[in-house]
Amino acid sequence: MKALNLVTLALIIVGGINWGLVGAAQFDLVATIFGGQDALLARLVYVLVGLSALYQIMPLMRAGSTGEVRAEARR
Repeated sequence: MKALNLVTLALIIVGGINWGLVGAAQFDLVATIFGGQDALLARLVYVLVGLSALYQIMPLMRAGSTGEVRAEARR
C-alpha cells in the first residue's frame, strides 16, 4: 500500500505541475511529451492522474478521522 500511495502522490504532483504550466504559460507538458492531448499515452497519463487524485481521498479522510490533520496544523 505504501508504494501505491507514493506512486499516486507522484502522479498528482505531475498533474499539478502540468496544470500550473497550463494556467501560467498555456503549455501542456504532458501533451508535448506524448504527442498531443488526443494521443493515447497523454490520455492515459491524464486518466492515471485523475484516478490517483480519487485514490488519495481515502488517506486524506483517514488522516482527518485520526486527528493527523489537526496535529499537522499546529506546527
